[in-house]
Amino acid sequence: MDQWDVDYLELDGRPFIRIGLRGDGDLHFGAVDGIMDHRLGKRDGRPLVEFSWDGSDEEDPVSGRGWATVDGDRLTGRIFFHQGEESGFVAARAGADHSTPGSARRTG
Repeated sequence: MDQWDVDYLELDGRPFIRIGLRGDGDLHFGAVDGIMDHRLGKRDGRPLVEFSWDGSDEEDPVSGRGWATVDGDRLTGRIFFHQGEESGFVAARAGADHSTPGSARRTG
C-alpha cells in the first residue's frame, strides 16, 4: 500500500484481501478489519472488482469503498475510507509471488 508502511500493515498479522465467490469478502491490514460487498466487471478490457466495505479501525467503526483490476495473480487498486484516507495497493494471490508487501488471499 502506498499510504502506510510495512510495519503498520503487519501490525496485527499478515494483511490480506479475500474476494469471495458470492459477492462477499473481507480485508485486514494494520488495525483495520472489514467485510466486503463486491461486484465484478471490466475496466479497459481487464477484469475489475468494485467493492464497498464496513468494519473497524482500532475498534472504531469505519467504512469505505474500493476497486481493483485483476492481472493474473495480482490485484492492483485503490481503497478509500469514507470521509478519510485513501491508498493504492498491489496484492498477490496467496502462494504466488509475495515480493510486494501486503500480499493478498483471493478466492474465486
